[in-house]
Amino acid sequence: MLVVMGAVVGAVGWSGHVLALPLAFVFPALWAFSPSRPVAAAVSAAYFLAASRGLPQGVANFYASDLWPGLLLWFAASFSFVGVHAALWSKHPGRGRAVRFSAAAVLMALPPFGIVGWAHPVTAAGVLFPGWGWWGLAAAVAGLLSMTTKWWPAVAVVLMGFWFWSAATWTSPSRPAGWVGVDLALGQSLGRDATLNRQQELLEAVKRKAGEGARVVVLPESAFGFWTQTVERLWRSELGDAAITVIAGAAIVDEAGYDNVLIAVSAEAATVLYRERMPVPVSMWQPWKGWFGERGGARAHFFANPVAELEGERLAPLICYEQLVVWPVLQSALQSPSIIVAVGNGWWTKGTSIVAIQRASAEAWARLFAIPLVAAFNI
Repeated sequence: MLVVMGAVVGAVGWSGHVLALPLAFVFPALWAFSPSRPVAAAVSAAYFLAASRGLPQGVANFYASDLWPGLLLWFAASFSFVGVHAALWSKHPGRGRAVRFSAAAVLMALPPFGIVGWAHPVTAAGVLFPGWGWWGLAAAVAGLLSMTTKWWPAVAVVLMGFWFWSAATWTSPSRPAGWVGVDLALGQSLGRDATLNRQQELLEAVKRKAGEGARVVVLPESAFGFWTQTVERLWRSELGDAAITVIAGAAIVDEAGYDNVLIAVSAEAATVLYRERMPVPVSMWQPWKGWFGERGGARAHFFANPVAELEGERLAPLICYEQLVVWPVLQSALQSPSIIVAVGNGWWTKGTSIVAIQRASAEAWARLFAIPLVAAFNI
């Protein structure tokens, strides 16, 4: 029953509906009151695998293969989560159990374990305590730890009260005046179609938003494709005298690999606004290549550039995978950003809830810290 409940909590809590996230707070209680270490491991596996259930299909879409590679990667990714929670489980009740869960939560929030630290329950802090900022994060952590103690029924009732109140009064994060995100439905061609026609399509979409009063337009990850001097000249020339800035994803390639970046371009200049801290493991980030003298793959700038400056605003950029793990957004929040910019290229997630989960996570963090959110995704 505990294992089944773990799967239900993972599946429903991480269904892509932001108001469902607090259900993840049940997981610590299921883990803590497992009768043995193997059961605790099974509960952890059920929760994690159910929460990340879209991965096998996503991998199959990305590599145009059958489900087997995705299934193998799905189970491999669960080893960190299951291993950490199984190792730190204790049969002895009391404060020690809460301390052990706090250690597991920290390990799954930070590299190296946090690299695959998906479905972290603390993400729900923004739903339970919107606008509370760091105090809300502290309250959420206290609630998670309390769910591992004998007082969990009373704590659950209190948390449910906050949950119901939040659901009744919920509003989406605000959007800064003059900023707009543009969602696209260009599939896998985005970033791969290097033709002039594609760039002109994107320029037309930007100019339409400019005509509606936007002064900063955000396009999805990979929208610019490979960033070159030719692409830069085209965009700066086409933007002309328009008082508008475009933020969009691109790849900057060199002899060792590439950076997944956000570029800010206007008629006056083009700059690299942000270099991704955590690219998607395996498909993008492939550190093992260096071990064998090979080159290629995206670089991970783990703790670099948590914020970027643009037009007097401090931006917290989150590209795709960074919306699924914890430390990038918290590192950015420490720098008091004024806007969260969340982009993604989710064509490979067709048939899954991955993009919906990314949106829900970004929205929850934005509501926790009361920071305006601008999002742009391609599907």
